[in-house]
Formats: sequence, structure tokens, C-alpha cells
Amino acid sequence: MYPKEIEKFLLKVQKPGRYVGGEVNSVVKDKREVEVRFAFCFPDVYEIGMSHLGIKILYGAFNQVPYFWCERVFAPWTDMEKQMEEHRILLYALESGDPVKEFDFIGFTLQYELSYTNVLRMLELSGVPLRAADRPELFNIVVGGGPCACNPEPLADFFDLFFLGDGEEVDMEVMELYRQCKKEGKDKKEFLRLASRIEGVYVPSLYDVEYNPDGTVKRYIPQENAPATIKKRVVLDMDSAYYPDSFPVPMIEVVHSRISEEVLRGCIRGCRFCQAGFLYRPFREKSIEVIDTQCRALCASTGYDEISLSSLSTSDYSRLNELIDRLHQWTEKDKVSLSLPSLRVDGFSPELMERINSVRKSGLTFAPEAGSQRMRNVINKNVTEEELLHTVNVAFTEGWTRIKLYFMIGLPTETMEDVLAILELGKKVVDAFYQNKEKPLGKPVEVALSAAAFVPKPFTPFQWFGQDTMETLQKKQRELTGHMRSKRVSVNYHGAKTSFLEAVFARGDRKLCAVLEKAIALGLHFDGWDDCFHFDKWMEAFSACGVDPDFYATRTRGLDEVFPWDHLDYGVTKAFLQAEYERAYQGLTTPNCREKCANCGALCYKGGLCVEKRENVV
Repeated sequence: MYPKEIEKFLLKVQKPGRYVGGEVNSVVKDKREVEVRFAFCFPDVYEIGMSHLGIKILYGAFNQVPYFWCERVFAPWTDMEKQMEEHRILLYALESGDPVKEFDFIGFTLQYELSYTNVLRMLELSGVPLRAADRPELFNIVVGGGPCACNPEPLADFFDLFFLGDGEEVDMEVMELYRQCKKEGKDKKEFLRLASRIEGVYVPSLYDVEYNPDGTVKRYIPQENAPATIKKRVVLDMDSAYYPDSFPVPMIEVVHSRISEEVLRGCIRGCRFCQAGFLYRPFREKSIEVIDTQCRALCASTGYDEISLSSLSTSDYSRLNELIDRLHQWTEKDKVSLSLPSLRVDGFSPELMERINSVRKSGLTFAPEAGSQRMRNVINKNVTEEELLHTVNVAFTEGWTRIKLYFMIGLPTETMEDVLAILELGKKVVDAFYQNKEKPLGKPVEVALSAAAFVPKPFTPFQWFGQDTMETLQKKQRELTGHMRSKRVSVNYHGAKTSFLEAVFARGDRKLCAVLEKAIALGLHFDGWDDCFHFDKWMEAFSACGVDPDFYATRTRGLDEVFPWDHLDYGVTKAFLQAEYERAYQGLTTPNCREKCANCGALCYKGGLCVEKRENVV
């Protein structure tokens, strides 16, 4: 629970429920019986963090161990931050109310590049030195994991170690190692040296970086027998992997007030812009029986009446109709609804529609990603206009009238004609509604087009491409809105400036650590929130550090360039990504993993879809 001395200050903030703890299913332990304390820090507000599946999984896994205690910490919003600074209140964990600086581990989940300033600000509010070199003791070990850990170099000076890949096992191994090192009186340097030997652990202080005269990376030089390449960890058996049977239930409204049931991990599709689709290979599914058991347990322990079947692409679950039928045996009776948040245009059958229709009626969302077929081939989306129109017609016949379509602009080789094709596709969806004789009567159609700016990411075939300049992106955005004529179609887009900054840190190196420190000194944080984003101050930070942000964001890389993440191994080979990069230029598509193995490299893990139909694995 929160420290009692701050109770009077909570009356001065907009949402006190963010800071009090005490939720149903939160875990409180006797400190005297705990040997390792872990502060799980989510670098954004409570409502977002409490909706995140990863924190629920690891919170439960850590707290299963009697001598580990994992507590939650969220970034305080600006009103609470002001109170903390004025009254010298240190950032604290929700379960015990103890300051974060009293914890053995301070762990951050790194979901989004624009949360990096929040990471440093949370350390600052905790009274913990920002730089790892300034924390010499075997205590306050700052660790990070999540998708952005695939290129952690812009944060390398601040973190002691990073977890690569699935965290359920490797995190616990490092905590156990720490426990033993404490007992044996080992120092921090020895702990980090031993931790670097654990597969999936990257200790940045054990690697020196040598740069070329042009500022690109020449090589990484491992020290003290650290491995030259750090391999990610993979949990292959999803049925036996830890999954919580309960989690803390928020007392205030959060982004997703529902159960998230992970049905699979990975993706078979290979969309060339999609980092997650490559980072989480190989493709692995849970069994229907395990999913059903986990959903029942979570409904019973939380009281939620909605289950989201979560994954990168739930419609690719091989027995989806059978799974929904199994869940219907009790969800309909108990008035529990099912939602499928990640449906593909080509995976939306009439049979699936019937099953969804029986439990929920709301708007449908699909992601064609590009308006023209040429661009969809370039990005390997493998979805045709005919498939999209067929799908929306099925939806209209079954009573849906609201459709949301996600697109990207600024994609490699994109022309203005490709951009305007987004509007044409939206209009065709509207026309399909009015031409459908079985459409709902008395309800107008609503089609929302959302256009995000493309950001090149590590470990994708597009990691070599430079991002469109902000001026080019803004011109494309103006063309989208300026050519929209239909009252039934709305258009919105993501800001070019925030996308530019995201691109800088996505493909950045250690020289950006100084920029982040300067950004904190200038008061920057919550950069993903429009009312807190100050682009001019960011440019001031880059200028003060002598760093050109265009070097990272808009520069196209040479095929022989060494990337800041080349010493990290996520299974998918650089040779495969380069081959996909070249196929993109040729407008050639690659079949999905179920259709044909593309030899991406994920077979090295000897599990999941990669080996389901292979008798011998080498």
C-alpha cells in the first residue's frame, strides 16, 4: 500500500487510484522472508501498464517463488510528479509502499522507443543514479526486456543487463544467480560476468564499441570472455510455460479491462515492416485444453466478463473455430464475451463470423497496411483488394456497419499514387456496403482510415531503408486529408515528428545515451503523449550533444554496414533479411511459414511450426 504520509497529497492529483495499490490479487509478502526484491517498472501511466500482458505473466511467475517478491511501479503523471518533487517523495512500489531505491532489481519493460525518457525519469524520481557505472554495489541492478531490447544501445550506459527474447525462464535464472552471489559475497562485476554466460542475457558494459570515421559501427569487442554473439531465449512449449491464474484487478478504469489469454506466440506471415513478426519466431501455439483451463481460472479469479484471445495474429491459430466452440460451452452461459483483436483480412471466414457474432457485436478492424496492390507486394502483406472487399461484405451481411482500416505511409518505394490509393480503397468499402442487398437497414456505414508513418526497425528486411523526411511525410498526410470527399470515410494519421524520433532511437547507437541525459535535463518525458511532446527541445538536445538525428532516422544503410544490434542473435539471419529486402525492391512476395519454409533461420530453435512437419532437425 502507498506510504501514509502521501495521503494528503493524493487529493491534489487527478487520479489518486493510480498510486494507492491494494488491488484484488495483488501480492504482499513478509519482507523478512524475502531474499530478492524486484521492482517491475512500466514506463508509462498505470492505466496503460495494467493493461499489458507481459507484466501480468512475469509478476505471477516471480511471485510464485517464496523468496522472490515482485512489486509494480508505474510512471507518475505530471500532477503526481509535481507533488513528489515539491514534498521530496521518492518513487515507490504499490504493494509495499517502499521506495524503489530499496530494491535489489529495478526492471523496465521496453515496449516503445518514446518511453526511454520515462525510464530515466523514473530512476531520477527514485533517487537512483542514472548511469550503471555510478552504481558500483551489488544492489539496484537495473535490467530491461521487451521488444526494444533487440537494440538496447541507446540505453546501454544506464542498464546493467538486458534480457533478450522470452523472459519467463531467463529472468528467474538471473535472479537466482543474484541470490547466490549475495550469499557468497561476490561483487557486482563478478555477478555481471557470470550473468553474461546465461543464454539470453546481454551485459553492455562487457562490450566496447569501435566506430568508423563516418560514425558507423566498426565492431563490438567483448571483454572478460563475454560471448561474441548473444542469443535470445525462447520458450518452446507454450502449454508448459508459466501463465498466471490470477492478476491484480485495477480499481480504476484502464485501457483494457478484460482478460488477455495468449493463444500463440510468433507469426507465420513475414510482413517486411513488422519487427514483432521476426523477433518472436518460431511460431508456437497453445493447445485448446490449456487455453480453456486458463480462461476459466482467470474469469473465476478476476470477475472479468470479457476474454481477449491475444496474439500477433489470432486468426492464424490452426484450430480457431474449434477453440471458440470449446469456449462457447461455458462463456455464453456465464455471459462472458470473446474478442479477437488481431484478425487478418484473409482469415475472416463466414464460419468465424458466425462464432464472433454470437458473442459480440462491435466495429471490426483490419490492417491492409497499403492502399495499392503494388505496395502490398513490396511489404509482403499477401492480401488482395478482392479479399478485403469479400470480407467486409460478409461483415455487412452479418450486421456490422463500422470498419476501421490501418495503413502506413512512407513505406519503401512508395509514390503519391500509392498514398492516394488508401482513399480509393476506403471509398470502395463504402460502395460495397451500399451495393450489398443484405446490409443492415437504417444504419449508415462508417469507415475509418488510420495512417501511421513507417518507422524502419531492427531485425526486419526494411532495417536498411531510410525513413521519409518529416517534410515528405507531412506532404503525404496533407494529400490524404485534402483529397477525402466522402462523408462516410474519416482519415487520421500519426504525427511525423514523433515517428521521426521513434526512428532515431529504433536504429540508434550508444552515442544517443548522452542525448537522453540531456533530454531529461531539459524536462522531457512522456514523449508518446501529444501534450508532453516538445520537438524543439529534442532538437536542442541533439544539437547540444553534437548528434545529427537524420544520421539514424532518414539515412539509408549500405548492405555491408555493421548495425548496432548485429552482435545480438534473434534467430532470423541477416542474410535472409537482406534477401527479403531485395525481393521487396522487385515486388516479389514470400509465402507464409505454413505454405513454405523460407529458411529464415528460426529452425535453429528446433521447435514450433518450424519442425512440426519435419522428421529430422539439424
